Amino acid sequence: MDKLTIALNEFLHVGGALAIVIAAVSVLTGFMREYIPQDKLQQKLTKHEKQGPLIGALIGMLTPFCSASVVPVTMGMATMGVSLGTVLSFLISAPLCNFVVLAMIYATFGLKVTSIYLAITFIAAVVGGWFITKTPWRNEIKRGDELEGGKAAPTCSAAAPVSGCGDVKPVSDCGAQPVSACEAQPMATVANDAAAVDLCGAHSTAICGSAPAGAESSKAQNALRFAMALFKKIMPYVLLGALISGLSAAYLSSELVEKYVGGDNVLSIIIAAVIGVPLYLRIEMAIPLLNVLIVKGMGMGPAMALIIGGTGASLPEIALVSAVLKPKAVVAFVMIVLTTAIIGGLLFQYVI
Repeated sequence: MDKLTIALNEFLHVGGALAIVIAAVSVLTGFMREYIPQDKLQQKLTKHEKQGPLIGALIGMLTPFCSASVVPVTMGMATMGVSLGTVLSFLISAPLCNFVVLAMIYATFGLKVTSIYLAITFIAAVVGGWFITKTPWRNEIKRGDELEGGKAAPTCSAAAPVSGCGDVKPVSDCGAQPVSACEAQPMATVANDAAAVDLCGAHSTAICGSAPAGAESSKAQNALRFAMALFKKIMPYVLLGALISGLSAAYLSSELVEKYVGGDNVLSIIIAAVIGVPLYLRIEMAIPLLNVLIVKGMGMGPAMALIIGGTGASLPEIALVSAVLKPKAVVAFVMIVLTTAIIGGLLFQYVI
């Protein structure tokens, strides 16, 4: 079999399998976003500070975006007075433990690897958030005026031209408490990043009065619309990853892979975790490629370290997270992700 045929077969196999998984998870995510009141969950966080890191990590699992896209949500949390521990747990969990990531890892590596990966990253998110609350850095999160101006305002205005409400107004105009639309509906801003889900659609009960008679039908339609938008957003990266995977399977030398990231080399795990940070590593592209590299001799430890480090804390994401977190909290965020990447890599390499 010639190399081009090998590359094509790998592309079709990986791309086709992941397309089915992404489609199913996108639909599931769309319906969860419509029928689970995200805004109420976030408001309850202020009343349950002791369980905040756990709840923040759980909410992060429902958010299928990289940490760059969940920054608007963290701004909403910060505005509501949610603790830094809760926000940090959410920021760590959202890019590492969401359903899309878990589904792709399961489709590629199987149930055992997925379960262990989830345990490592979820525990790290909860423990990291809890730990920061016990340190002098627990107040290193921006509040009030620090979130306004050139940082928080554009996030709100991005969702401003919504259908049926006109410009974004104080919620008091709809008969609720005088809280801004960004505070009441931070999740809707994220929805706009992946789909044109307006604030007066499925989430209208929070800011625009009573739900219309056909609310249930509207929710289902919005869920499917969001699912399609999410699928379209993710699939180009999946196909690109499948293409790179196919070319690597055909043309990349096994000896080269094994020389630099193979074998029982602790240094390779640390290097993989650190290298992941400067990269804007899309997990949709990385997982198909890493599967091929593992077959060619890359250690499972370095592979997982690269996934966790690159997905959890890339340089562009760190820059955006700085809009919500103060410098010391940003350092803590990066160190928690790097530590998780290294520990996860060591566990996958030497224990599992």
